[in-house]
Amino acid sequence: MASREGNEGGLAMRAAGAGAGGAGARTPAAGGSKRIEVPIKKASGGVEEKLHTWPFLVRSEFLMSILVIIVLTVWSLLLNAPLEQPSNPTRTPNPSKAPWYFLGLQEMLVFFDPWYSGVVLPCFIIVGLMLIPYLDINPKGNGYYTFRERSFEILTFFIGFHILWVSFIIIGTFFRGPGWNWFWPGQVWDPHLVEALTNVDLPYMFGLRDYLASAIFGLVVIGGYFVVGYAGLYYWIRSRPAGDRWSAFPGGGPEILKKWGPVRFGITGFLVLAMAGVFIKMALRHALNIKYILVTPWINI
Repeated sequence: MASREGNEGGLAMRAAGAGAGGAGARTPAAGGSKRIEVPIKKASGGVEEKLHTWPFLVRSEFLMSILVIIVLTVWSLLLNAPLEQPSNPTRTPNPSKAPWYFLGLQEMLVFFDPWYSGVVLPCFIIVGLMLIPYLDINPKGNGYYTFRERSFEILTFFIGFHILWVSFIIIGTFFRGPGWNWFWPGQVWDPHLVEALTNVDLPYMFGLRDYLASAIFGLVVIGGYFVVGYAGLYYWIRSRPAGDRWSAFPGGGPEILKKWGPVRFGITGFLVLAMAGVFIKMALRHALNIKYILVTPWINI
């Protein structure tokens, strides 16, 4: 009897000790294995670090979609947008414009060859958008909206879409009149206006008349642009200091380049420089009347 009570008391003491060890998560577990402490990080200020998609995010998106539908419905009822006359094959309108979503491509025909503005540049846009998830290594801004931590990504998209693409659509809609001539707001669209074209190719300005010499000169200029652009982009990223707000990595520029890798850096640099090249080509056309930089019997850029 006494032996049984002693055994029960010993079991109770061992259970109590195990319970105390479980509460502190510091005593070794059965079998000699060590317990692993997992710290639980709690947000300060009463704000949760993570929220469920339902109902918090879905509810906000649903309310915003309802608001957008209401605005579009009211706008469509108040805005008078009549259809034009049926197309007449014997009468070509002047100017003959594409739908608004293609006006950007039509405006780029002023500055580039049709194959480049209608095929190559749209392919760059589509492929570049598809590659964004593979090129973006910034761990910040996943699941929440922030500009300070993703300023480079947001500004790149803003310049490429809103300033470059949307501006082409605005120019083609409001500034291009008969003959695809440039008309300022308030200026009468004169269908009989004729403007003399004084555009010249860049090799021609340097006295080159031979196709081979012009092609080599154009290739050197374009290749030099990409070499200088890559070097400038590389040193700009590498010069980012540790803890810089443009950098999501504590090590700054060197850590970005290491985690980015040469392939990602090369593709991103090519897309950024190609986008900047469109601005440069537009500026050269408007400022210096330069038509093409690379001139060959088959390809002109």
